[in-house]
Amino acid sequence: HLSPAGAQTTQLLVKPEWIPAVLWDQVTLICQGLGTTGATTWYKDGQRWGQEGPSRFTVTESGTYTCDRPGTGVSLPVTVLNDQLVLQMPAWPLLEGDTVTLRCRG
Repeated sequence: HLSPAGAQTTQLLVKPEWIPAVLWDQVTLICQGLGTTGATTWYKDGQRWGQEGPSRFTVTESGTYTCDRPGTGVSLPVTVLNDQLVLQMPAWPLLEGDTVTLRCRG
């Protein structure tokens, strides 16, 4: 997923900020695209999902989600699982040498 230098792209953020995201965490997805106006289009498992509209929602079904904002395109996918036991890591970018806290949850 490359874009020209300086281009603004659509980002799909996860709250709480842990991946993999799991349903029992009450996950909220937030679609951001700088400098855009208009409705957000949501996709679940590659298919248009729900209505155009809000830039955030709380997930109630497992699946792989992307969003599309006018002018900045489609986000990278975020998968929300319904697993009973997961090993999670922070959802923000990590660099070599960073100290990382992992969570084993079930």
